[in-house]
Amino acid sequence: MDGLTVRQGQSLINTGRTASEIKNDQFQQGLKTNDSGEKSFADTLKDAVNTVNSLQKASDVKMQELATGKTSNIPEVMMAAEKADIALRMMVQVRNKIIDAYQEVMKMQV
Repeated sequence: MDGLTVRQGQSLINTGRTASEIKNDQFQQGLKTNDSGEKSFADTLKDAVNTVNSLQKASDVKMQELATGKTSNIPEVMMAAEKADIALRMMVQVRNKIIDAYQEVMKMQV
C-alpha cells in the first residue's frame, strides 16, 4: 500500500502537484533512461529501425546507380542489397518475438 511519506509531502508543498502526477513523471523519466545512464529498450529499438532504414536507402541508391550506368560494380550492389535484406528479415523476426512476448504477458492472470 502506497502511503504519503514526509518527502512526498514536502514535494507536494514545493511543487503544488499531486503524488500521482509526481509518480507519473518519475515513471516517464524512467522510460527514457535508466539509472545507470544506459539507453532504454525503446531507444535501442529506434536505433535498430534507423539502421535498417539507412541500409535500405543505401541499397536503393546503389541500385539506382547501377540502373543509370553510374557504376558497373555489380558485386557491391548485390552485397548492399543482401545486407539490407538480412537486416530487414532480422528486424521482422525481432518484431515477431516482441509481439509473442506481449501476447504471453497479456495471457498472464493478475
